[in-house]
Amino acid sequence: MHEGGNDGGSPVESGVSGNGVDRPSAHGGAEREFLSLERELTVFLRRARASQGEMAREVHPDLESAAYGLLVRLEECGRQRATELAAYIGVGKATMSRQLRALEELGLVAREPDPADGRAWLVHLTEEGRGRVSSVREARRARYVRQLAHWDQNEVAELARLLHQLNRGMEK
Repeated sequence: MHEGGNDGGSPVESGVSGNGVDRPSAHGGAEREFLSLERELTVFLRRARASQGEMAREVHPDLESAAYGLLVRLEECGRQRATELAAYIGVGKATMSRQLRALEELGLVAREPDPADGRAWLVHLTEEGRGRVSSVREARRARYVRQLAHWDQNEVAELARLLHQLNRGMEK
């Protein structure tokens, strides 16, 4: 890692932005911290995407990487409408329908009529889906325990708290 937050390039000078607001240089104020945050989140997200693909293949060799999060959501929240799942994942109805069809064909999810609205359907994990997702999540938690064994438990709790705070802030 380079010191200074901008990969060794020339420093960004203090000045006034186009809207007349003072902005700190990259080597002072909060700018350096946000550059470090951006860099670390980029590495973290790249690794998370790769890990999600691995976990999806562990659930089922034909499972799309993006569908893994959908299965986890169903495991955590139980039966949900496809529209709720689409909103949570951040995809359109057509994409959600395609993903759910693929998951049904793999035997991981099933649909049933929504008792509150006969026109709607609820999606849920099948027993096969629940068993596979639980097994993969358990293995992932075991990896975290091994990888973070040298961390103090309070540090792990603080990291979880900060990530939760970050996720909540990004929902707004």
